[in-house]
Order: sequence, then structure tokens, then C-alpha cells
Amino acid sequence: MQEIKENQTFEDIKHIDEHGIEFWYARELQKVLEYTQWRRFESVIKKARIACENSGVSELEHFANVGKTIKMPKGAEKTVQDYKLTRYACYLIAQNGDSRKKVISLAQTYFAIQTRKQEITEKEYSMLTEDEKRFYQRNLTRKGNYSLNQTAKKAGVKNFDKFHNAGYKGLYNGETADDIAKRKGLRYREDILDNMGSDELIANLFRISQTEQRLKRDNVDTEKRACDTHNKIGKIVRKAIKEAGRNYARRFTYS
Repeated sequence: MQEIKENQTFEDIKHIDEHGIEFWYARELQKVLEYTQWRRFESVIKKARIACENSGVSELEHFANVGKTIKMPKGAEKTVQDYKLTRYACYLIAQNGDSRKKVISLAQTYFAIQTRKQEITEKEYSMLTEDEKRFYQRNLTRKGNYSLNQTAKKAGVKNFDKFHNAGYKGLYNGETADDIAKRKGLRYREDILDNMGSDELIANLFRISQTEQRLKRDNVDTEKRACDTHNKIGKIVRKAIKEAGRNYARRFTYS
């Protein structure tokens, strides 16, 4: 079974089948939802399956039994029970999870958003709660960063920490990712993008998208030029935010 790395997100463990349909494995979801014991997580799954049936939906369509082969000591292998889950199944699991866990509330919001249309209208967006907006923008930002990394790699970037910090320094008045994390009081390796409001994420998404466009337009072909470009775009976005009003700027650059 694929090893689940620390700080993986619901998006990271998503799979796509041969028909283009997304799904999640319960054993991988267990790790992200911070359940250390399968038997306890399986009891949550059972509650979710009952809730699914009570809603008039066949639970077999959302909770498919599958087997997983895991490696044991000395090269041995063992088959364990697992479930192939739809978005709706994941949402029900989150709804029946341990509410004391912060990650459970995050999962509830994430899968609520994912269960809705992937692309929502401006009117629909305005009706979302702040948490829903934040998760929607976080998903867009993650995709934007992935695309930017591909473009930066073609531009000659090898030190991606340096490249991304150049952009952060421009947007955050000289602060690196570590500086931002310390200011926000985050734990080691906790993702700063997972701890931003929707406005802050929008600003970062704009920085990301504009940097990618500039790298392509200017045919940037060295790491130094790529870093300089990222820093310059960050400063431009920061200036635009400051001109929009001090209160708006303070909501993310100084909080």
C-alpha cells in the first residue's frame, strides 16, 4: 500500500479511475484524518454507511469493498480490508468523525465543497461561508502552484524554495515562507497556504498566475531571472493591495 506522507491533504490522496471519476481509499483517508487505529476508523465508516442508507441512497454505490496488499516484515505480504470511497462517502465519514479533531471540520468543509460543482458561478461563490471560500481558493491555489512549478522548471529553476521565497518576499515585504509561518504561529512543516483566509489566498493565486504568465511571455531561461520575476510580481500585487485600502491589506499581510 502506498505510504502516506506527513501533512498530505485530501486532494493529495485523491485517485482517478479509468472513467475519469475521482475516488479515495479509506486506509489513506484514515491517515489524513489522524486515526491511528483502523478498527476505530472502521466504526466511523459503519456509521457513515448507515447514514447513507438512511438518506435513501445505496451505500454499495459509495462504499465499495476492496482489498489492499501491504508489505510485512521479512518480505511477507498481507491482504487487508479497504474501501473505495466516493466524495459523498468521504463527506459522510467526515460528518460522523471525531468532532474534537480540527482536521475533521476541515474535511467536512472540503468534501462539502467537492460534492458541489467543481466550477461555481460568482453568485454561488458569494453565498459560500468564509471557510467554504477558503477551501475553494486553496484548491485553486494548489493547482496554480503546480502549474507554476512546471513552468519554472522549464525556465531553469532548480532551487524551488528559493524561487517561491522570492515571490513571498515581494508580496509580504521581505518575509520568507518561514517568516510568515512564524508570524502566524504555525507548527513545524505546517503549510502556510492552509492557514490563510480567502482574501489572502486570492492575492497569492494572483501572484502565482501572473508570475507564470510573465515567465512564459518573457521567455525566462535562468533561475535568477525567474526569481527576480517572481519577486517583482509579488511587489506589484502587494502595491495593488495597499492601494485598495489599508484595512484590506492588513487582513492578510499583517495578521
